Amino acid sequence: MDFKYLANILFPNVTLTEEELEQKYPPRALKEGAIVSRMAPSPTGFVHLGNLVQGITSERLCHQSNGTLFLRVEDTDQKREVEGAVETLIDTLKYYDINFDEGATIDGDFGVYAPYRQRQRKDIYHVYAKRLVEQGMAYPCFCTEDELSEMRTQQEALKENFGYYGKWATWRDKTIEEIENELSNGKPWVLRFRSNGSLSNKIKFTDCIKGNLELTENDIDHVLLKSDGIPTYHFAHAVDDHLMRTTHVVRGDEWLSTLPFHIQLFNALGFKLPKYLHIGPLMKMDGDSKRKLSKRKDPELALSFYKRDGYPAQSLYEYMLTILNSNYEDWRRANPLTSPSEFKFSYKKMNPAGSLFDSAKLLDVSKNVVSRMSAEQVYTQACEWAAEYDVELYDAMSKDAEYTKSIFAIGRSGKNPRKDIALWSEVRGYIDLFFDEFFEIKDSYDERFSKTDIKVTLEEFVKTYSFDDDSNAWFEKIKDIADMLGYASDMKAYKQNPEIYKGNVSDISMFIRIAVTGKLSSPDMYSVMRVLGYDKVVSRVNEMINKL
Repeated sequence: MDFKYLANILFPNVTLTEEELEQKYPPRALKEGAIVSRMAPSPTGFVHLGNLVQGITSERLCHQSNGTLFLRVEDTDQKREVEGAVETLIDTLKYYDINFDEGATIDGDFGVYAPYRQRQRKDIYHVYAKRLVEQGMAYPCFCTEDELSEMRTQQEALKENFGYYGKWATWRDKTIEEIENELSNGKPWVLRFRSNGSLSNKIKFTDCIKGNLELTENDIDHVLLKSDGIPTYHFAHAVDDHLMRTTHVVRGDEWLSTLPFHIQLFNALGFKLPKYLHIGPLMKMDGDSKRKLSKRKDPELALSFYKRDGYPAQSLYEYMLTILNSNYEDWRRANPLTSPSEFKFSYKKMNPAGSLFDSAKLLDVSKNVVSRMSAEQVYTQACEWAAEYDVELYDAMSKDAEYTKSIFAIGRSGKNPRKDIALWSEVRGYIDLFFDEFFEIKDSYDERFSKTDIKVTLEEFVKTYSFDDDSNAWFEKIKDIADMLGYASDMKAYKQNPEIYKGNVSDISMFIRIAVTGKLSSPDMYSVMRVLGYDKVVSRVNEMINKL
């Protein structure tokens, strides 16, 4: 067959040349060792933890090596595309601090290797598709959906492998006359790769995460171009990664099964194969066994789940680092105040089998992350969350910003800051005692204490309370009340002879705490009273006295 003739009748309008494309998209001027990688998600509207795993891995490797990270939108499957999905994707990744040096943006494309949306690169793919036809490595296939379905039925009945290969590749060796006849009748066609692989052959390959692999060759004549001329992922990613000068491809290990085909493609096109990093799946415990996180079963797979529930972006980011690199936790303990961007991320520390996602551990990490924030940072981020998910809370917090910041400042200094907040959705429950519109008595007094003792405690507190007292003088007055009522003011003495006391000074403090905060547990009570102010403290205590 005259393959050049076939290429010309299949692609009569291709005028671009490979040489022109190589000049338009030249090698990047980067230092040796700089990594160039990309995120290349499909715009389906579902942005998930897997995207974050890939994003963090790619971003860290690129920016640690003074390389380049770009965003490419793989929008070749219009059936799955959701309106607004690109904007959602870009906004979500930015929220989690995945910042790109170039690529698709909400306002268009930024970078010299544009366009970064695959549907806009159709003419580029046709240049290479035409060349593969000229070399006899690709051919048109006019099979209908019904014919392919019937082929699959027969393969199933014969218990043969599914796919378009060998005797099942009915258009692989058709004559030029048969092809021209179909073209003249306007019959749609797809372009298929002519595989020279065999299932009896193995190829050796080294993956950066999985290590040394032995893979079975690909024998399927996969589709390169669909009937609308738009490429499949397989073909598009090979062309794009070459022209965009990608050095490392980071993706989920579900793509390992197609790696032999991708190796064939790069070889056929004469492109240097990038290094591949196939990441294992995220898993969760389901009873006594592990299973892969599922879009259908697990709402926590979606990144929107974490934003809605109020997880700070930094918390999820840092937790992902702990499960991606086994040494991150040790580094964080040794560097509690250092930005995670200073951590030396390594794909060699990634688990080839994947990682276990532990929601309880995530909460623990989040408490630590929030405890390291300043009151200003907590206020800002909590307000941003509340503005979207709890408007009533936002209105209360933003009414007097300095007052709210003083609440968040309680217990935030020192080597062991309080860890009351893990989620922004917990902020309302933490600060409600400081706002009259939210304040309520949530806990009750233990029935083993007499109402008389409680009432006398509160009355004596109001008599002696002075806003000018420092914390020591304030507590001495509480201890005096304890002694007066027969409660131990000295905890050591109480522990030695508890039977001779009605209780101890912590019980006296509890009587006051419930009146002032409505809770058995709260931040440091002296600090709480300093924020509330004298009038509000006294008012609440008097109100409780009247209820007793």
